[in-house]
Amino acid sequence: MKLWEQEAPGIHSVQGAWDNAPGMTPYLLKGDKPRAAVLVLPGGGYSMRAEHEGEPVARWLNSIGLSAFVVHYRVAPYRHPYPLMDAQRAIRLVRFHAEEWGIDPERIGILGFSAGGHLAATVCNHAAAGTLGSEDPIDTCSSRPDAAVLCYPVISFREFSHEGSILNLLGDGHDIQLLDELSNHLRVSPGTPPTFLWHTADDSAVPVENSLEYAKALSRNKVPYELHVFPEGRHGLGLADGDPSVSQWSALCGKWFRQIGFV
Repeated sequence: MKLWEQEAPGIHSVQGAWDNAPGMTPYLLKGDKPRAAVLVLPGGGYSMRAEHEGEPVARWLNSIGLSAFVVHYRVAPYRHPYPLMDAQRAIRLVRFHAEEWGIDPERIGILGFSAGGHLAATVCNHAAAGTLGSEDPIDTCSSRPDAAVLCYPVISFREFSHEGSILNLLGDGHDIQLLDELSNHLRVSPGTPPTFLWHTADDSAVPVENSLEYAKALSRNKVPYELHVFPEGRHGLGLADGDPSVSQWSALCGKWFRQIGFV
C-alpha cells in the first residue's frame, strides 16, 4: 500500500527509488466494532528497516486484538525530513480511512524500535494538525498518535547519541540547532501522547539513558508513561523470543494497552 498516490516528495532524487517507494503493509482485524490500530516502525539506524521488527510485531499486535500497519518509511540516502513525512502521512492515511478499515480514529498508536523509536518519538513531538481546505483530503487529518511504544529508542542526538542514526538521517554538516530539534527529550510537551518505553541496562549500541531521559521529560510534563529497564540484553532484540527476561516486555505492553483503552 503506497503512502502517496503520486510520486512522493523528493522521490525522484534517487534513481529507481519509486520501486521501493514509501508505503505500509496492513494487518487488519475484522470485528463488529472499530478497533484500535498501531503503526509499526522497524529500526535499522535510518539505513534499512529490520524485518524482525516488522511483520512479527504486527502479528503479535493482532494476537492481542489490535490492527497493525508496518510502515516502510524512507531511509538513507534520503535524509530528514523524509522519514518524518512518511510516518506522518501513514498516520493521516489510517485516520482518513478509519471507517473503511474498521479502525477507531481516536485510538491510533505508533510503535518503534531503535531508530524507528526515534522516528516514532519525533512524530509524537512534531505532530501536525489537519489542514482544513487542503486539496488532498488526507492532509485534513491530524498526524498526532494517541499512544506510543518506544523500544530501545534512539532519543538524543546530543549526549548518549547513536552516531550512525545521526549520519544516515542528517548526513555531514548538520547544525546544532537541528540536533536539538531532533533530540526528542527536549521536545516533550503536555501534548505528547501516553508512552510505554523499554530498554536494557547494558545496551551497548543505544545507551539506556535515551529512555531514561525521555521518561524524565514525560514526568516533568505530566504525560502518563510506563518504563521498564531489563538488566541484560543486546540491542535489537525485537520481540526477544528466547530471552525469558526481556521477552516479558510484550505482555507488559499488552497490559498497558488495555489500561489505556486500546484493547
